[in-house]
Amino acid sequence: MTETTETTGTAGAVPRHQIRARHTGTTVVVYQAYAPRIGLPAARDGAFPSSWKRERMTWIKPSFLWMMYRCGWAAKQDQETVLAVEITREGFEWALERACLSHYRPGLHADQDAWKRELRQAPTRVQWDPERDLYLRPLPHRSLQLGLMGEAARRYADEWTVSITDVTALAKEIHGHVRKGDLESARRLLPDEPPYPEPAGLLDHLRA
Repeated sequence: MTETTETTGTAGAVPRHQIRARHTGTTVVVYQAYAPRIGLPAARDGAFPSSWKRERMTWIKPSFLWMMYRCGWAAKQDQETVLAVEITREGFEWALERACLSHYRPGLHADQDAWKRELRQAPTRVQWDPERDLYLRPLPHRSLQLGLMGEAARRYADEWTVSITDVTALAKEIHGHVRKGDLESARRLLPDEPPYPEPAGLLDHLRA
């Protein structure tokens, strides 16, 4: 499938739907933000506590800046602790392979009824939301948000998670540079998020 590209100025041409993430040969980093009562024990123990509700849907985000947009640089209520969660690439790709788009897209689904059936059965869902710059303004290309529920949420918490790091201080340091207009210093601190080396065909059912 041919990807549409958008020009983002300093970033050059970026595919409209592309996963960009910190990753190694075996792991990938995603971000979440929690109230301290959840986030601090998770970072301390390197695992989600029993109070983390495994039966609820949870959304993970490979983009640091999209997480900053969502949590307001760790200032929003119950999102004061930002976590970098390192998970296995095997689990990440398991989730993507079984995901359904969270919204109906003509051309990808036969009709709305078919999409609704797929959505009910899928353990994971995907949204492509505008990526953000350092001022949290939308960019032309998209960022992946991956929702996990049921089996996927349990696997995420209890099988896929390799490490959990509290990156709240980093978020606040970067935001401090942005507020002063020192974008060069802010940019130097950003996590490096190169394109994720997705297996061929992995995202074909998730790209509009």
